Amino acid sequence: MGNPNAGKTTLFNSLTGSRQKVGNYAGVTVERVSATRKVGSFDCEFIDVPGLYSLTPASEDEAVAVQVLGEATDLIVCVIDASNLERNLYLYSQIAELWRPVVVALTMTDRVEAAGSILKLDRLRRLLGCPVVPMVGHKEKGVKELLAAIEAALTSPSEPTLLSDIGALRELQIELARRGYDHSIGDLRSEVLNDASTMIVPFAELRPAWDKAKEAAENAAFTDPSARYAWTAQVQREAIVQAAPKRELTLTDRIDKVLTHRVFGLIVFTAVMYCVFFSIYTLSQPFMDAIEAGFGWLGAAISPRLETIPVLQSFIVDGLIAGVGGVVVFLPQILILFFFIAMLEGTGYLARAAFLMDRLLGWCGLNGRAFIPLLSSFACAIPGVMAARVMPDPKARLATILVAPLMSCSARLPVYMLIIGSFIEPQYGAFWAGFALFAMHLLGLIVAIPVVFLLNRGVLKGKRLPFMLELPPYQMPRWKDVFLGMMNRGKVFLTTAGTTIVVMSVIIWAASYFPRKAESRLPENEAAVAQLEYSLMGRVGKAVEPAFAPLGFDWRISTAILSAFPARETVVPSLGILFSLGSGDEAEAKLGEKIKEAKWPDGRPLFTLPTSIGLMVFFALCAQCLSTLAVVRRETNSRKWPLFMFTYMTVLAYIGAWVVQWIGSRI
Repeated sequence: MGNPNAGKTTLFNSLTGSRQKVGNYAGVTVERVSATRKVGSFDCEFIDVPGLYSLTPASEDEAVAVQVLGEATDLIVCVIDASNLERNLYLYSQIAELWRPVVVALTMTDRVEAAGSILKLDRLRRLLGCPVVPMVGHKEKGVKELLAAIEAALTSPSEPTLLSDIGALRELQIELARRGYDHSIGDLRSEVLNDASTMIVPFAELRPAWDKAKEAAENAAFTDPSARYAWTAQVQREAIVQAAPKRELTLTDRIDKVLTHRVFGLIVFTAVMYCVFFSIYTLSQPFMDAIEAGFGWLGAAISPRLETIPVLQSFIVDGLIAGVGGVVVFLPQILILFFFIAMLEGTGYLARAAFLMDRLLGWCGLNGRAFIPLLSSFACAIPGVMAARVMPDPKARLATILVAPLMSCSARLPVYMLIIGSFIEPQYGAFWAGFALFAMHLLGLIVAIPVVFLLNRGVLKGKRLPFMLELPPYQMPRWKDVFLGMMNRGKVFLTTAGTTIVVMSVIIWAASYFPRKAESRLPENEAAVAQLEYSLMGRVGKAVEPAFAPLGFDWRISTAILSAFPARETVVPSLGILFSLGSGDEAEAKLGEKIKEAKWPDGRPLFTLPTSIGLMVFFALCAQCLSTLAVVRRETNSRKWPLFMFTYMTVLAYIGAWVVQWIGSRI
């Protein structure tokens, strides 16, 4: 337990071997996480909770942490940032008043030394009245010492002696124990301060001791917040001594003069984001080609062996290999995207991005704090929706939840890469391909601003809240965290490819293959197209085609869109199956080439530039994820809001694609 950004999750991972996401800004952890390990002779369950500044929760995530304190825990490990000692001690002073065993993990002690200060550890231990273990979390220094302190505290539990005037409480505790009633100092303090308590009734002889303990309990607390702040400042002065002259401007201060500037900061942010997406596009091509060639070789190798069983041959080659291969080929982009996100996060730059976004989001009624869940949504909307718990105002939290799925999650990336690689990069070059990828990711954020504005003005009636954010110093990213972030997202992506996408691929293939049309004398390609149109999928697609025709989508694109409503990851494999089955003996060709060759029945190209961009816009704005809708239902405790979100995003996607098509047809 501790303040946000004090290093709790880094410590939790070091203690338990877990791989929870860490970050250097508030709001990365929004729910409790637990893991077990043996400490000496004790089998311990460690619980990591969201950060909080006091025991009076200001948001949903802080309420989760306070709720854990209400449970029967044996020991509280209070994580305190040594470089922000005065501010962190406010929470510690409240925890100490719970009169439960505490061990302090003092993190970031290296920053104290780097600032030319001396940490007087023994003095700090006496002032806090509990064990204090110095640590450097990102280097895992101090972990063994902390485990030893935890074992000692579990063996001989004792409450902090921060407020030492509890002798009378202790005497009463001993007298009650002699009579067979064991109570902690914290529980006893609550009882004596409760005028309605009946604990003392059976022990009339202890009434004088009870009254004395009540007087001690009333004194064993800070009288008001100003007294608490005065104590934290006093501890800071006594425990940390400035040895070397303090620098007027640190390196972080000098860099921030540019990166947080209201004009230059936004220019740098835009340039950095463009470079990220340009790099994703260009660096991934060799790896994509290799994976694509691998699946092509696999299909070519298996297909001849199954020629005697056409159904099985089509199922394996056109269904499974084309479907799964069409998604796995985008794994390099996923890994490269999260490499850059982890790098920017590790350096401390993304916290500055939130600061810059405060001015942008303030226009619509949110503040920079909303950027944290929106940023999480670029990976996946589900953690983004959950991260909205950091918003202190319920209306601001609901507004953030409703626009978080507009951010382009990694599941949309394959659609963008397929379209950009097929229609933009060959014609306009890598620069504009990178720009298109950047624009698609920026589109959701740009659309979210007026949406929140309208929600706040017309539905939620919310107001803008003040924004405070602690900016961490710039530092080199921790490579282990960068690697783990990439691997976790890659694992999620492949797991989805191996489960949901396989199932959907089988369904799409079956619906596209059956029922079978009678043998005809048509050429092979024409026969394949006729069979596809005759299939169940073809009939459904033809039925919905008029609804999507104004967007420039034929029945195959429309069918792929419908199949992607449960999970948008399935759209590329759906396109792969639909266009493979309709292309006869060209099954080994790349999907990009197949859709470029696709035509309307009258011979016109199916995918024009407006149609391609419109398709990307549709996927950028549409709510095609049942899991996200279920999480919104859980977080809002209402069916109304996920239904509202699905409706407005679907309408927005349709209008956006239609506008692109309309403008494109007039240029």
